[in-house]
Amino acid sequence: MTSKNKYYSSKWATILFASALVGFLSGFIGLILKHLTENFEARFFLKTQENNYLIALFPILGLSVIFILRKYLFKNKENKGIREVLDATSSTKKLPLYKIPSHFINGFLTVIFGGSTGIEVSTVVSTAALGGMVARKKHFLKKYKNEWMGAAIAAGVTVLFHSPLAGLFFSYENILKRRSKIIIVTHLVSVTVAWGMLFIVDEPPLFQTQLQGWKYEAIPYFLILSIVASVYGVYLTQSVLLIKSRFPIKKSPYLNVVLCAAFLSLFIWLFPELYGDGYHAIKNQLSSPTLTTGWVFLNMVLLLFLKPIMAAITLRGGGDGGVFAPSIFAGAFLGILIATLANTFAGTTLLPLNFMILGIALVLSASLHAPFTAIFLVCGLFGDYTLFIPLLILAPLTKWITVKIYPYTVYNIHLKI
Repeated sequence: MTSKNKYYSSKWATILFASALVGFLSGFIGLILKHLTENFEARFFLKTQENNYLIALFPILGLSVIFILRKYLFKNKENKGIREVLDATSSTKKLPLYKIPSHFINGFLTVIFGGSTGIEVSTVVSTAALGGMVARKKHFLKKYKNEWMGAAIAAGVTVLFHSPLAGLFFSYENILKRRSKIIIVTHLVSVTVAWGMLFIVDEPPLFQTQLQGWKYEAIPYFLILSIVASVYGVYLTQSVLLIKSRFPIKKSPYLNVVLCAAFLSLFIWLFPELYGDGYHAIKNQLSSPTLTTGWVFLNMVLLLFLKPIMAAITLRGGGDGGVFAPSIFAGAFLGILIATLANTFAGTTLLPLNFMILGIALVLSASLHAPFTAIFLVCGLFGDYTLFIPLLILAPLTKWITVKIYPYTVYNIHLKI
């Protein structure tokens, strides 16, 4: 073997090893954050149902601790979410290493104390910072900073949503937006390791239920859901952008925290479904049939109206997160609402569960402009591909309609001139 061949063999061996290590560490971060958050969020939410006064205490406690940590431990730098990752991948900037504990801790505290977002963006940024560490090592690895960040993100998304394809497509559709040999290799190795970790720890899908097949008679209502999800995705995006830019009280940062916490407490008291990521509310819908009273319809409409606002207020108050969890929550209730309305007033026999799943994917496609991420993410969430064909048609259609209405997301709005 020539010296040149030895060099390339050594180079690719290093790349494969580094990819596997990135996949393992990112998967580990994602799993730990996911399980810690699920456990404490469930416990704290139960406590608020037993003692209502805790609804007033938890949001201010969580946002205050985050405020103090950011000011005195994390260099008083605001967490900008996925925007930080996009800035790093589009320049020579590097994500500082403190972003790993910063987003991990702040994401955890935000959700368990009732902040109306999720840990998905916290996982994305912390794993991206971890992936960027690889580019600080061997000289030839420094050329592939973005590839390591993308591979780490893909592994983190894989363990969160039980889907390596969701991880791969998220990195492609939202972060790197390009393909190359090194990207394919690093990403495939990374998500394979993360996927293997799920089997080792016997991790089940987040939502476990039995799906039934879909009928051709439902197609017109699938299309209605696609159109409504497109419009709702624009509403979600613009609500978050508007509140984040208009709400702050610049003269008194802590007063801003207090006011945001007060809003959160008030609306969590009125609508407990808004507590944290809201996945508990989706699980409740899976375990109990949807009633068809006027109050139930009104309650779902109000939840759909309020969720983006509460997510934006959480972020404005210093909480960590993004639009992943709000989109999943809103999509579930939007799908149930449309199916239930059709069954009640149009005499149809639509399956609300199927529309819940479609709604999640379509609102995600609308808010992220990432249809294939949405398809495989929702299939991973439920561990079922029964609705794959409708999803394959409707998710790209929803993105297309959304872009025609408003071509930006909360993550690429900085590209607007």
